[in-house]
Amino acid sequence: MDSVNGRSTYEVLSPWAEADPIPLTGITPRLDDLAGKKVGLFCNFKRAAALILRAVEQGLQERYPSLTTSWYRASGRNVIEVETNGAEKFKEWVAGLDGVVLSVGD
Repeated sequence: MDSVNGRSTYEVLSPWAEADPIPLTGITPRLDDLAGKKVGLFCNFKRAAALILRAVEQGLQERYPSLTTSWYRASGRNVIEVETNGAEKFKEWVAGLDGVVLSVGD
């Protein structure tokens, strides 16, 4: 705090960082069709996440019989998966997929 002309002045600082260390890559285009595709089902630790994904999986398989699914369970709570010990496993899982459905299950 400084005093200028008998008045107090304050310097206001922003809590936001100057730049995000992870560059944005944009959104991947939506798949035209799910027939014959492999879709990943990413499940975190929320109590209803697996229940939601089972319902999604059933609906997808009824609608697209040639679709296959692959499940992945998050390594920890409230973490970015590529920053965990399971990062390599996660990257391999994602590389073999055409699309991913994520459920947070709250």
